[in-house]
Amino acid sequence: MTDTVEHYDVAIIGAGSAGMSAGIYAARFGLTTVILGKVVGGLLNDSHKVENYPGFVAIPGFDLMMKFKEHVDAIGVPIKEENVTRIEKKQNGFVVTTENGAYESKTIILATGTKHRHLGVPREEEMLGRGVSYCATCDGPFFKEKTVAIVGGGDSAAQAGALLAQHATKVYVIVRGEKMRAEPLNIRRLETNPKVKMVYNASVTELMGADALEGIKLKVGDGKDAIALQGLFIEIGADVQTELAAGLGVALNERKEIVIDVESRTNVPGVFGAGDCANRKFKQAITGAAEGVIAAFSAYDHIKRLETGESVEIGY
Repeated sequence: MTDTVEHYDVAIIGAGSAGMSAGIYAARFGLTTVILGKVVGGLLNDSHKVENYPGFVAIPGFDLMMKFKEHVDAIGVPIKEENVTRIEKKQNGFVVTTENGAYESKTIILATGTKHRHLGVPREEEMLGRGVSYCATCDGPFFKEKTVAIVGGGDSAAQAGALLAQHATKVYVIVRGEKMRAEPLNIRRLETNPKVKMVYNASVTELMGADALEGIKLKVGDGKDAIALQGLFIEIGADVQTELAAGLGVALNERKEIVIDVESRTNVPGVFGAGDCANRKFKQAITGAAEGVIAAFSAYDHIKRLETGESVEIGY
């Protein structure tokens, strides 16, 4: 770890759609800004196709995030691909510690996003990379002409199913409930694909195979079943990453999401939240981007209040 401490007006924790949008606007407000994120693009990198971001009829999630990064790079905001381990409140701001160094800032924007949720079945970690995957976009091509299954009932599962059907000979979609919760268009794509078989009211109870996945056992309704397959893709949602927020004293709700107001402010002065880690019911790339912009403005307003005692207003 270096002894050099860099100083900024705002430190943005997270480099997904919310974090990078916050960085773009913070720079436009004239704030010295750094973005700290282990993975540029976050979980959106794993999305096979984004069809609901204005300006792009259809674009892979990774490509969309690289467009964001291109914009961030063009305006000179540094993105440090470092893992943040701690944030501390100091008298005149905050100290952010990473695995590589430390940064001081007047304000913090938390855009830490989410991480893949695990099934919690025995041997899940052991089988990771041996047939179990959390990323259809990354690993789908490895299962050409094989049988696979997807676990999940939302849009990420539906999109993964459509992608895997391009490679595999058979795709089982295992849904815990009686129906999927995905957008109707995505559901229709699965239901009309001859390679796809929907399995409702089902849950995975066991992974079969010695050195590699050979099948799964299911609880289906009141009965049991087994499916021979080579790949299992887990798309059951995500858990928020708010441990840093909790350590800083930021209020969380019962789902451990960061509680923010309409201006993206938290209960800790100078700390703002945006994106999937915040307590918004609708979580999309576009809403995360918007919240990042609002958080950047609120950080700018906070700094100006400290400097001049007056609020700022920007509009048409």
